[in-house]
Amino acid sequence: MNQNSWWRGAVIYQIYPRSLKDTSGDGIGDLPGIIEKLDYIAELGVDAIWISPFFKSPMKDFGYDISDYREIDPLFGNLSDFDRLIEKAHNLNIKVIIDQVLSHTSDQHQWFLESRQSIENAKADWYVWADANDDGTPPNNWLSIFGGGAWQWEPRRKQYYLHNFLDSQPDLNFHNPEVQKATLENIEFWLKRGVDGFRLDAINFCFHDKQLRDNPAKPVSERQGRGFSPDNPYAFQYHYYNNTQPENVEFIESIRALLDQYPGAAALGEISSEDSLATMAEYTQGEERLHMGYSFELLTSDFSAEYIRKTVETLEQNMTEGWPCWAISNHDVTRVVSRWGCSGNNEQKAKMLTALLCSLRGTICSYQGEELGLNEAEINFEQLQDPYGITFWPTFKGRDGCRTPMPWHDSQNNAGFSDGVPWLPIPKEHQTKSVSKQQLDQNSVLNSFKHFLKWRKNYPTLISGAIEFIETEEPVLVFNRTLNDQQTIVGFNLSNQTSKTLLNLEGSLEEFSNHGLSSGSYSGGELTLPPFGCYFAELKS
Repeated sequence: MNQNSWWRGAVIYQIYPRSLKDTSGDGIGDLPGIIEKLDYIAELGVDAIWISPFFKSPMKDFGYDISDYREIDPLFGNLSDFDRLIEKAHNLNIKVIIDQVLSHTSDQHQWFLESRQSIENAKADWYVWADANDDGTPPNNWLSIFGGGAWQWEPRRKQYYLHNFLDSQPDLNFHNPEVQKATLENIEFWLKRGVDGFRLDAINFCFHDKQLRDNPAKPVSERQGRGFSPDNPYAFQYHYYNNTQPENVEFIESIRALLDQYPGAAALGEISSEDSLATMAEYTQGEERLHMGYSFELLTSDFSAEYIRKTVETLEQNMTEGWPCWAISNHDVTRVVSRWGCSGNNEQKAKMLTALLCSLRGTICSYQGEELGLNEAEINFEQLQDPYGITFWPTFKGRDGCRTPMPWHDSQNNAGFSDGVPWLPIPKEHQTKSVSKQQLDQNSVLNSFKHFLKWRKNYPTLISGAIEFIETEEPVLVFNRTLNDQQTIVGFNLSNQTSKTLLNLEGSLEEFSNHGLSSGSYSGGELTLPPFGCYFAELKS
């Protein structure tokens, strides 16, 4: 494979730095902790790591509110630590992707501190400011994802500023060319330090509608899905004007032009729009835009074979030129073992989910702890850290349950994560799933994860082949991965009951072995799959 396209079919391991490993004793993970665990990550067989924000920040949104794009927050270490991290990762043949949060900053960023002072200063037009209506109300009806209105009054300027997220996260004005230039310079700062790419947070939120038109109301029947509960008023609108504007395409082309000056550097855009699949296709079209698109379409609670098939097929039909990236868990959603499917047999389900995710066409993002089969942690209200969960408790408990620290050792204090008090509690059931314990069990979720990723590297069809689904009934998902004259049939049982399904195939199947998963069998045109079972075979004509 061309080294510049290393990201095609790669498995990227997402690190939430607060929760991987603490070396300072303050209960918060840090960059030296990541360095310490890079050997473990390399042993998993992943190709790259994506590190969530570690930049200087007041931590109102745990690093997604940046006050200095070029400084590392002392909680996590310093630039020297980051340089050591890059060096060790590259020595282990691991690429390093870092988050870039471009659409907004912290309200403690120097740009905003200056911009808020007056309507005439040098940074006056660097953020989205608007006058009040005649009656003092905000300029339009836009809403914040975290609840309530998206406009905050600033008495110094006697204007409102836009915040699509927390009111401490003011939105930058990308209609201003100076903002675009400064943003690109910040990106290049990290390219010069050796990063291999970026995960671009909320990349479709960079531009807003210049006319500040109201968003139209959304019918009650359409307020489900896309990650927003119906009790969040954000779900009440079609978000046509506060994000995903036409001007954004030209800006992402500017990002791509910059990255093309650094061979091998790749951009992965996080996209959440009214039609995320269509936006993913648009933003990855041709060779001048993002390398990959990433959405929340498989981060929902729908675990049906029909939904997965429809989602992937829709993207395949739209994305005729670009390259997808798939994830079934991250730091913003309930862990997949708890979110998808029936309860029970979670270890086998976790193994199957890894195989399913890594068999889709695209690049794969696996969130830390998925290799252990961790379930969503139950966090008491008084232990919550996430402002999103605090606002919407108890109907929505926030994102803390998927952000608890990694359990490294079942017999050590705080599961070996920290010598201090962890920033979030570590559930007892997570300690029983610790790395040290699973390493000793050849049949563990962890060893299955390692084995499958190693096995997958031997099958180019699973890495870069085309995908075509085969008609099946619930709860079975079957598809064909094709590369040149090779065809790989892949099947999954999404239930905890044995399933049988008829397959109308032209040719014979030669089953692959050695993938280390609970495997099905094919005979007389019928595929039999055990609970949460998998099937891999070569289709011979």
